Amino acid sequence: MLSEVSLPPHDPDAVRSQAANLAARIGGLDGLELLEAVLHTEFPGQIALVSSFGTESAVLLALAAEVEPAVPVLFLDTGKLFGETRRYRDQLAARLGLRDVRTLKPEPSEVKAMDRDDLLFHRNADACCHLRKVLPLDRALTGFAAWISGRKRYHGATRAELPVIEIDRAWIKINPLVNWSRERIQAEFERRALPAHPLEADGFLSIGCMPCSSRVEPGTDVRAGRWAGKDKTECGIHRPATGVSGLEPVQTAA
Repeated sequence: MLSEVSLPPHDPDAVRSQAANLAARIGGLDGLELLEAVLHTEFPGQIALVSSFGTESAVLLALAAEVEPAVPVLFLDTGKLFGETRRYRDQLAARLGLRDVRTLKPEPSEVKAMDRDDLLFHRNADACCHLRKVLPLDRALTGFAAWISGRKRYHGATRAELPVIEIDRAWIKINPLVNWSRERIQAEFERRALPAHPLEADGFLSIGCMPCSSRVEPGTDVRAGRWAGKDKTECGIHRPATGVSGLEPVQTAA
């Protein structure tokens, strides 16, 4: 059996009130301005950035490194990643000057108990994600009040109406690139001369674990290659945004 992670002590009403207050004050910001606000003013020393080091990750990482190169960057190594992703992590961290990249792994005892034959992804993809991603991230986040995500509305599906600021149980989650288009992401790659993930040229537009990532045709939906053929669009670390007054999908500054 998997042991659930105990959430840090928190007052749900206080978290909701804080999130609504943040949305009113800084919800109209994005990119560098929003990162400067949350890293230096709102949550100094209390916020982490979670990155897959996937095909679009370099933009958010570059912006964060410009604002605060010591920001903790949490990277989930499930044990089933492409070697290219691990090498890309090392390349980007060195190039951008990120000083605190933390690699999170599942508990070996839990993997042994729940995935002895290493085929849990085939039997139950949700359970595999929970074991290898959700639990390690929850453990790592216990020392933080908030975390930063690189999700964008243009990815569609469950992300189409993402707010800039949302609540994830005990944590406030910040989405600085939520309004960015694919074209704007690409323009930022070019402006900053950021290296592409090495698998992107091979047809992978969204890259997670090897068994659950597929090549797609050019022009296909950016996340079409994730869990192809399954009724699954998210790994589980991104839960549906908790609705709260002031956290509407399109934010404007107060």
